[in-house]
Amino acid sequence: MFETKPKHIRMMRTLLGLGLALLLSGCIADDFVADFVEPVLRITRSADSLAVGDTFDFTYEYFNEVGQPQAVGALWTSSNPAVVAIDAASGRAEALAAGEAELSVSYGGLSDVALVTAGGSTVENNDERSGIIRTTSSYLLQGSFVVRPNATGGIVVSIADDYRASTALPGLYVYLTNNPATRVGALEIGRVTVFSGAHTYEIPNVGLDDYAYLLYYCKPFNVKVGDGSIN
Repeated sequence: MFETKPKHIRMMRTLLGLGLALLLSGCIADDFVADFVEPVLRITRSADSLAVGDTFDFTYEYFNEVGQPQAVGALWTSSNPAVVAIDAASGRAEALAAGEAELSVSYGGLSDVALVTAGGSTVENNDERSGIIRTTSSYLLQGSFVVRPNATGGIVVSIADDYRASTALPGLYVYLTNNPATRVGALEIGRVTVFSGAHTYEIPNVGLDDYAYLLYYCKPFNVKVGDGSIN
């Protein structure tokens, strides 16, 4: 004779199966997203001002159509080379006289610009950046944040008190990325352990302009939950 499981065991298995199905369907409701993003050329190190006679190495990064850094031969130019001259290939700038100049880097129809004042002291650009976290799923995820340089190197991501996230997700992780459609190539900050209120992440060896998005992912199912553009 066939062994028949007790009714309560069969019911528990059914409920567990339904729960897992609901969880999976909630996670994968909008998991199909294109990996393509518009390429970006971004100045990653600049100075607000240069003392006359000082030099400063400006740097840039090119992020391709999937948000990954790619080596390219971008060129630097100065709007006022008599005030601030810059080497077209290396990005080394030299302040020659008091005044202002726009230093531009260009490649493939893309460009970025830094305004530099010559005179006074040399001051590197360390402005903070900010953004708003938004859900891209059926799960609660919201809040604002600020990204600042860390005095010891790297950056600090400060999530504000208005942050709220669902505790129902199995394995919510946060990343830094240049492509909000995928966590491939993203920098994993860590597992989310705070679901309400202010908290911070300290991330070493990362520049203020290295990444353009915070990214939240349901890691066990490889499904995006939300993101926030770093502006």
